[in-house]
Amino acid sequence: MGRLRNPLLFSSHFGIEAAKLAEFGAFDPVLNADTKLFIDPMLLKDAADQTFAHDARIAFTSYFETVIKLIGGSNRQGDAPWKAAERMLQFPEVRFTCLGYGGSTIRGSGGGRMQTDNLVRTAREIIELGVTDPDLFVAMALIEEGIGPDRISDMTSKIIMAQLIEYTNRACDRFLVPTAKLTFRLGNGEQFSGDLPANPSERDSSPILLVPQTVLRDLPVASDWDSVSDAASKNSALRADVNREIAGVWAARSKKDKEAIRNWALSDKSAFDNLLELLREVPLKGYDFGGDPAGEVFWKKLIDNLNAADIAKVAAPETWTAKTVSSVVEQIIENFRHLIEDRRLSEELYHTGKPRPEKAAQRLFFVVAHAFCKANNLDLTPEADTGNGPVDFKVSSGFNTRVLVEIKLSTNGKLVVGYTRQLHTYATAEEAAAAYYLVVDVGHMGEKLDNLFAERNILAMQGKPIRPIKLVDGTRKPSASKL
Repeated sequence: MGRLRNPLLFSSHFGIEAAKLAEFGAFDPVLNADTKLFIDPMLLKDAADQTFAHDARIAFTSYFETVIKLIGGSNRQGDAPWKAAERMLQFPEVRFTCLGYGGSTIRGSGGGRMQTDNLVRTAREIIELGVTDPDLFVAMALIEEGIGPDRISDMTSKIIMAQLIEYTNRACDRFLVPTAKLTFRLGNGEQFSGDLPANPSERDSSPILLVPQTVLRDLPVASDWDSVSDAASKNSALRADVNREIAGVWAARSKKDKEAIRNWALSDKSAFDNLLELLREVPLKGYDFGGDPAGEVFWKKLIDNLNAADIAKVAAPETWTAKTVSSVVEQIIENFRHLIEDRRLSEELYHTGKPRPEKAAQRLFFVVAHAFCKANNLDLTPEADTGNGPVDFKVSSGFNTRVLVEIKLSTNGKLVVGYTRQLHTYATAEEAAAAYYLVVDVGHMGEKLDNLFAERNILAMQGKPIRPIKLVDGTRKPSASKL
C-alpha cells in the first residue's frame, strides 16, 4: 500500500460488518490502494475454505503439469510447444485483488517478456534434470532474478482466477453485495468474466476479487529466504545434504549469493529435490491478521472508530495560507501525541511486545490526521506514504501551502540523517512551505536524540533552514488497573 487520501474499504462501501467478513474468511481490501500482502501458492491446499482449497490446488497443479509437458515436448527454442509454454508462463499483474506493491492505485506492473523467456529457459534446465514436480515453478522464485513476491502472487492469481471468481460469488451472496456480469482482461490479453462487484474507485467497471485470508502472507514462502534458511537449520538430514558453500549464503542478500544457490540447485536432480524439500519444510502459516506484525491492516479498524471526544475541534480559517495550514498540522501532531501518550494508542505500535515496522507509526498518524480533517470539515488533503514513497505525510490546500511531516521511530539507525539530509531534500523537492520531523520513541533511543538536537543547533549556527522537531513518547504504558 502506498499513498492514501481517502481509503475506501470493501466492507464500508458495501455496508458489511468487517468482523462478519473476517468470520467468513475473506480479506477486506482497500479498493483504492494496494495492501502489501500476497497470495502464497504453498498455502492453497490448506485454505480454511475447503472448497476453495481443493479446487485451487488442483487448478494450480494441473496448470504447471501442462507447462512441464509442453517444455518437455519441445525440440528447440521457438517451436510450437515452446511458444505455448511461453504463453502459459506470462503472468501479468492482477490488480483486481487490490494486493501487492501498486502504491496509491491498484495498478501495478506485472512481468515482462524478458522475464518470461528466462522463466522458460530455466524451467527447461530443471526439467532436463528429471524434475517433474509442478512446485518447481514456485521454487524457481528462490533462484531466478526478477521473481519477487508480487510476481508469485500474480502468477497464482491468474492460475486460480476461476476459483477467486467463485469464492467472490459466494461471499457476495452471503452478504447481499450487488454484482453484475463483468468481463475483464489481463495485460497479456486473457479475458475472464463473472458475476462480480464493481470497484467504485475504478473508471472502467473493474471487478473486485475477494481472497481468503488464510492464503495470504506478507511474503510468499518462495521469496522469504529467512524462512527457508530457518527450515534448513532445523532439518539436520537436509542440511547434511546441502553443499557447505551454499549453506553459508542461505540469506541470499546479494545477486552473487543468489547466483551461487542457483548454480547449486541446477547442478543435478538431487540438489533441486533438496531445494523443493527445504521449501516444504517452512511452516505453512498464513498472515497473522489478529497480531498484524507487519502493520498492514490494524489501521483499518481505527479509521472509522476513533473516539470523537479525542479529536480536537478547531475553527477553519477564512483563508488557507502556509501559516494556517502549519497551525492545523501542529494541532494534528498534538492530537497524535495525546492519543499515543494519554489514550494508550501506543499499543498499536507494538506486536508481541516488540515495535512494529516504522510504517505502522506512519499509518497510525494518517488515521489520526484523516479523522481530524474529517471531524473538522477542513479543506485539507492528508496523504500518507505507508512505506514505498518519499515523504510520509503531506497536507496542502493549494500549491503554496504544502506542509510535510516525516515520521521516524527511535529504533531507526538513520534518525539523525533523516533530519539533516532526508527531510531537507523532501521539503526542497516538494517546494514545501514548512516541514516537521516527528520522532516516536519506542525505545532504543540511546544517544540519537541528543545527536539530533546537536545537529539542529549546528544548522542554526550555519544559518540553514531549521525544521521543527516534535517528540512523542510511544513507549508502552501500564493499564489503568496497574497504575
